[in-house]
Amino acid sequence: MALHTRDGGLVMPNAWDGLSALMLADAGFEAIATSSAALAATLGRSDGRHEVTREEHLEHARLIGQLTELPVNGDFEDGYGDTPEDVAATVEAAVACGLAGIGIEDTSGNPERPIRDFDDAVNRVRSAVDASKGRIVVTGRTDNFIQGRPDLDDTIRRLTAFAEAGADVLYAPFPPDLDALVAIVTAVAPTPVNVLISPADKVLTVAELQKAGVKRISLGPFLYAHAMEALQQATKALVAGDLASATTGISFERISELLARGTN
Repeated sequence: MALHTRDGGLVMPNAWDGLSALMLADAGFEAIATSSAALAATLGRSDGRHEVTREEHLEHARLIGQLTELPVNGDFEDGYGDTPEDVAATVEAAVACGLAGIGIEDTSGNPERPIRDFDDAVNRVRSAVDASKGRIVVTGRTDNFIQGRPDLDDTIRRLTAFAEAGADVLYAPFPPDLDALVAIVTAVAPTPVNVLISPADKVLTVAELQKAGVKRISLGPFLYAHAMEALQQATKALVAGDLASATTGISFERISELLARGTN
């Protein structure tokens, strides 16, 4: 939690496998997050539809923590379960796995009603906080903006209620613009706010986000998407017969060096 309350906060990139986690650790990042979307993609599944199990995500997060020895924040969708008691069990399991943080969304996994009702969402966050007993940082998250509900007032209402329920960090991915982001930060102060890259309308710098009061910056699946774009370009080169362009990248010596650090 100290990383969130210091001046400037932190940038917390999201890894999707052991090597990506080791690369981020080697670059000097002080904490790493999982990405439910990236993890699901690596397994050939969809995010936010309960297609990845709690146990799969726990093992994934445990691996990242063991390899890097850094604090790991688990992007655990809706907490994996129908009831607040299920969410509490997920938090207990995350603590047992050594995670430093866990995110609980107000999503439902139901595409027809993707956002849970207000009381249900708040009760799930409260259950996570009660189970945490201060042993793990709990992030309360509303996905209004990315689920077709561009309601700033309801977003602030939910985040404020999550804070009142005891959430340590608050998160609403992709507010429409900087004004909306500042409104969120101001409304929930002094609880730290996480932002996914930037507001929806413009990618800002880390310094600009810090000036707006953001305390944690995460990247969700976007580093994974960046890597997949490189693969797509290499695939196009391969189809065109350009072996040289298709086979550029970091050396196996570099990969072996990073993996050796993880095993040690």
